[in-house]
Amino acid sequence: MAAPARKSVEFFYDVLSPYTWLAFEVMCRYQQKWNIDLKLRPFFLSGIMQGADNRPPGMVPAKATYMGQDLRRLTDMYQVPFNMPSNPAEVMFIKGSINAGRFLTAVDMNCDQYLEELTRQLFLRIYYRDEDITEPASLMAAATKAGIPEDLAKQLLSTIKDQAVKDQLRQTTQAALDHGAFGSPTIVAHIDGKPQMFFGSDRLELMAHMLGEKWYGPLPELAKAKM
Repeated sequence: MAAPARKSVEFFYDVLSPYTWLAFEVMCRYQQKWNIDLKLRPFFLSGIMQGADNRPPGMVPAKATYMGQDLRRLTDMYQVPFNMPSNPAEVMFIKGSINAGRFLTAVDMNCDQYLEELTRQLFLRIYYRDEDITEPASLMAAATKAGIPEDLAKQLLSTIKDQAVKDQLRQTTQAALDHGAFGSPTIVAHIDGKPQMFFGSDRLELMAHMLGEKWYGPLPELAKAKM
């Protein structure tokens, strides 16, 4: 009997979102458990928020206070190393993620075998070590940690202002909006020929049910992010 066909799961994301890190790590763990092909799709969160006419939860004072406590609880349960940046507003609303998104896009376009680990290293820079992700030296440092050869990393970094890279990031952002995205992460599971969209890090058990897969919890024993 032929093995069941693998289902495609697209993970649309921006490394600026702390909840996205939780979902990213768990989905990377489950690609070892489930019969899925996980496709990482970096997008531009500011474009999503504008396109969906949404408002960042951190701009609501009560939500911002709750998020800090919630993230500490969740990262402990999920076994994801986490520290809130010393100035979250500067990180999220002033510095932003456009250069990081373009760098991830360039890597995806040219050598996607490095995309997962580069994504992880950028999350670690922001949400564990409180380090920059906007400057070229910062992106190079993340690339080095991700195992990208220096010459290749420099070549990829030199393309982040190329029109092809900008267009690809814009197209991926629009693809997420077309699926109904309003934030990060947006996860699209293709089930029985139909795309099913899930938002956030707290709908993974529901997605497992719809995929016909078993949910084992956050699987901390398969953690890849190291302190």
